Amino acid sequence: MAPKKITNVGGDDETPQRTTFVPTAEAKAQAGKLRMNAIILWVLAVVAEIIAMFILFRKNPEIPLGAGSRVMLIIILLVDLVLLIAGSMLWKKANRFDPASKQDALSFFFQNQMGVVAAVIAFLPVVILAFIKKEYLVGAIAALFLVGGGAASADYHAPSKEQYSEQTSRVEDLTGGNHVFWTKSGTKYHLYQDCPSINSNRTDEIFEGTVAKARELKNITELCKICEKRAEREKGLSPSQGAETQPETTAPDEDTSGTEKQ
Repeated sequence: MAPKKITNVGGDDETPQRTTFVPTAEAKAQAGKLRMNAIILWVLAVVAEIIAMFILFRKNPEIPLGAGSRVMLIIILLVDLVLLIAGSMLWKKANRFDPASKQDALSFFFQNQMGVVAAVIAFLPVVILAFIKKEYLVGAIAALFLVGGGAASADYHAPSKEQYSEQTSRVEDLTGGNHVFWTKSGTKYHLYQDCPSINSNRTDEIFEGTVAKARELKNITELCKICEKRAEREKGLSPSQGAETQPETTAPDEDTSGTEKQ
């Protein structure tokens, strides 16, 4: 089997057993840039909303909009939706670099679900005004975009400082340091670069870094079970000490189509 390229992505942690996650200065700076870009996109989304509302304000409720004006409104709302979702994607990515703490439930909710708040701001006024002006088609489309944009903007697996700390502590307990491996299309991080799930003919490059880096760059939140059991055996923590972990014909995190899942 050909040797794999190992790419170190930084974020090395030289202080083991850290109990509270603190993002690096680099991570906080990256999060700040992403959030600023997200806010700019959301502001542009609100500008699109204002333009749509201006067109609706000028409309006499008793006189239907022309076909051209109605199409223009729908296009503006579509632009509004694209800007909203693009901003939300950046905001969610920023939260992986600089997560909130669950200790403040309100702050945790708003930091992770700002995309949903932005969706309400960007579409609800248009929905209300469209129905007041009896433009029911435009109102229905705006309502659909509100629901769809909110659903796309919500973070269903919101990161937290506590989660990062717990995951990092687990790796440190097993290996004595905060150092893991993953692949470009991976869904798990690994303790060993020779783990059979990633050290296969389908893997060209393996990345190495901290648990936080795996989350920042790939949003990987789960530890490989093969690596975990191996580390437990090596530390004498596993009930099945000395038993060999046999790789399956198809590695647990790879599919039979040849698409790598680690």
